[in-house]
Amino acid sequence: MAGKNMVYMVFAAVSLVLLYAGWKLTSRNAYESAKYSVVKIEENIEVRAYPELMMATTDYQPRLGNNGSFGRLFQYISGGNKSNQKIAMTTPVIMQPGSSREQGAMSFVLPEKVAGTNIPQPESKRVTLNKRPEGLFAVIRFSGRDEQELIAKQSALLKEWILDNHYEMIAEPEFAGYDPPWTPAPLRRNEILIRIQLSTQP
Repeated sequence: MAGKNMVYMVFAAVSLVLLYAGWKLTSRNAYESAKYSVVKIEENIEVRAYPELMMATTDYQPRLGNNGSFGRLFQYISGGNKSNQKIAMTTPVIMQPGSSREQGAMSFVLPEKVAGTNIPQPESKRVTLNKRPEGLFAVIRFSGRDEQELIAKQSALLKEWILDNHYEMIAEPEFAGYDPPWTPAPLRRNEILIRIQLSTQP
């Protein structure tokens, strides 16, 4: 009996190791992530300095799910461009607000090596290439699904922190997701980013 228990324990341990290894290979750890430097940190909130980033962007309609937005961008990096070049996936995927709650944009950050060379031009007219200017961002990190109620709550907390710490917002909040859809909610890394500057008010 003791021998069987030991076999089960070893089997369970090996299974957990294999599952963890599989998750590591298919999770955010397998992808290049946009670089930044941390200027200030306070619990789950950071002030970060981001360099200029080159991004592939498409239209996004929050009320209709991703409305094919992710698929269009994924097709672009999978060779759906005028060079038929495959481009490595990166993190995070960034959702930016638009002129109304019905419209917005979804962006993939292009890998550093690709951004510094001749960038493949998209085949789809709904995918564009654009530069995200360098700057200072306040960022709050949280887990869970990218549900509107949770995003609104975290955005409100970040806005309050910005005001309390003598910064001012100079752009609307952006949502950044780092994980594949199958990642369990408690393990997901989500962030709200708001471009800021030091407040000019006394």
